[in-house]
Amino acid sequence: MKKIPKKVKDTINIVTNAYGKSPDLNTRIIKINNINVGILFFESSSQTSTISDFIIKSIDFTSQNVFENLFNQIKNYMFNCQVLTIKNLDEFYYYLSSGFTILTVDENEEAIVMETRAQLDRGVTESTSEPVLRGSKDSFTESHSKNLGLIRKRIKDPNLWFEEVKVGRRTETRISIGFINGIANKETVKQIKEKLQKIDIDGIIESGNLRDYLTNKPSTFPQFLSTERPDIVCNSMLNGKIAILVENTPFVLIIPTVFIDFLHTSEDQTQKWINITFTRILKVFAFLITLFTPAIYVAITTIDQNVIPDKLLISLAIQREGVPFPTAFEIILLGIIFEIIREGDVRSPSNMSAAMSIVGALVLGQAAVDAGIVSPITVIITAITSICSMIFTDIDFTNGIRAWRFIFIIAASFLGLTGILAASLILLIKLASTENFGTSYLAPLAPFNLEDQKDSILRFPTTKILKRPSYTTKKNKTKQRRQK
Repeated sequence: MKKIPKKVKDTINIVTNAYGKSPDLNTRIIKINNINVGILFFESSSQTSTISDFIIKSIDFTSQNVFENLFNQIKNYMFNCQVLTIKNLDEFYYYLSSGFTILTVDENEEAIVMETRAQLDRGVTESTSEPVLRGSKDSFTESHSKNLGLIRKRIKDPNLWFEEVKVGRRTETRISIGFINGIANKETVKQIKEKLQKIDIDGIIESGNLRDYLTNKPSTFPQFLSTERPDIVCNSMLNGKIAILVENTPFVLIIPTVFIDFLHTSEDQTQKWINITFTRILKVFAFLITLFTPAIYVAITTIDQNVIPDKLLISLAIQREGVPFPTAFEIILLGIIFEIIREGDVRSPSNMSAAMSIVGALVLGQAAVDAGIVSPITVIITAITSICSMIFTDIDFTNGIRAWRFIFIIAASFLGLTGILAASLILLIKLASTENFGTSYLAPLAPFNLEDQKDSILRFPTTKILKRPSYTTKKNKTKQRRQK
């Protein structure tokens, strides 16, 4: 720990040199009864009007009425809602970069820290990555305090706790672990905190940087739910889950996350239960179609031709007449082209994405068929597969499906339907063996829990869902009392 020099000028010289004499670092020395009072702040991250109107005026008031120790008097009469004292010179850099103003006084090894942060983040706006059909329109921002406030205004319970950890040698990023005391698993909270404290890295800029540090085994499917919707985070916390909020990013991680969470949406709480059940069943069918359809087409047209009727086989053969490439190569080629178009569509400006989709999907597909490079049925299979994958909004989940889709295609091209069956068993074993902080990734389907099936693939009326999921909390399971 480096002590703060007793001389204000020495302190200013050390801090100024540490920042390479940065032009946005403002310093000022005010003399009161022949005692130097130093003021340090960053013009780029501080609200200069606040410094002038309150801090400078407080010092001016103090200079006219010095009754006690100057340092203590400035601290007591400071017109600021948050006034701290620090004794470590290393803390200077964190507070200055965070937009605080620091006061030092001669012959004192302490410094006064006051919050004067400028508004450097955007206001609370509607979510851009998660469309809202029905529900609250606000979303998280890059402001850490605002994000905590968006949760607190929804859950007005003193048992809503946040534990904070700073990660990053250079960034010192604030990471808050949010949970409801008495509902969430305290052991899981402890494990998360310990893993975060062990991270030794220059900096954490985005919540996605934490994924690899918090997972025990890598998986193609995401083990964390990432969202910028406060209502999703609050519903998850009320069910016993834990939220991880990272400073300077609007995306919050939710732990533990299981497979069926990606079949759910925030609108599930606001729409009729029978419609939600139908939508979830559609998502299950879409998942199976986008995962297996290309592989099954490759298997029945190359190896297992005896499993399809002769008329259909003849029709497929006629369509493939003149195509020089194997079926597996066609499917993989079109699949890669579609993924390139989709990636370009996501990354390009919104006014260009529609044109890219039309050119890629219509013009390129039709031209490939007319040129005899691919068959029409291959284009149809690829289109169906792509459309079904669009029903899932989480990009990591979609990427997981994409990876396994190509694995199934390769397995089908070598072993046919037997290869698909073998790859399916491998996928099932992989998912069943994946754990997320002691929670099975396939819960509540495996291990099977009858009570939790009321809100898994099926959705019962809200009045019938009395318990929280058993895989998120082991105590305080009752969510609501039975209606009389």
